[in-house]
Amino acid sequence: MNPAGKFGPYNQPGAARPTPAAGLGDARVLPGRGQTGSELVRSRIALKVRLKSVSAGDRLPDAGVLAEELGISEITVRRALEGMCQDGLLDRRRGRAGGTFVAPGWDTVVPLMHDADEAASLDAFHLLLECGLVAHGAGEVPADQLEGLLALVDEMDLADDPARLLELETRFHLDLAQALGGPGIRELAADLLGRLCLLLPNPTPAVVRARNRCHAELLTELGRGAMDPAVRAVKAHQHARPS
Repeated sequence: MNPAGKFGPYNQPGAARPTPAAGLGDARVLPGRGQTGSELVRSRIALKVRLKSVSAGDRLPDAGVLAEELGISEITVRRALEGMCQDGLLDRRRGRAGGTFVAPGWDTVVPLMHDADEAASLDAFHLLLECGLVAHGAGEVPADQLEGLLALVDEMDLADDPARLLELETRFHLDLAQALGGPGIRELAADLLGRLCLLLPNPTPAVVRARNRCHAELLTELGRGAMDPAVRAVKAHQHARPS
């Protein structure tokens, strides 16, 4: 999210472009053919659902509002919403209380969107992104930003609800991208994580807790300024298994 609490847009008037971490190139580049405007709408709505900004049955903002948030045309948003309605992810209701709503069967429909090959490509790119950010920023992260990330780790240790665990883990990776790379890199992480919400099966709570041990180790090494162990913690996260 940008400082105004919105997802996007990338091209906010007057906003200074963040300096990307060394070796990361253009923060908007995604692997493969990249992301279309329609896919951006899908990924950001999926991310909103993961982060509990909206839930099944909730009304989405109007197309014009979403277009402004994402920095794309309203017609692109409308077409994307229509496609998601056809897929069963959203419901369109007419009348005074109408609008576009997250479908009650969201969790049933999302597994139909899973794509192991595309997910593996995006997951590998996300790993590369975080390794680059950690290598670039080790020893330079302000203490207050590490404290916020540590609070998320502690909250995950206490969380019992599987959906809450997934929400907190996603917030951790978004906030890590913000802390190490700035707002532009956070937007890239949001693109990746939103798409992965649709393409990957949800990990079990035991796997998320195993990953959280990697989160804690990463923050310890970042606090010490130890680049190599911090990068190893990022890599361990991808293969974390319950103990």
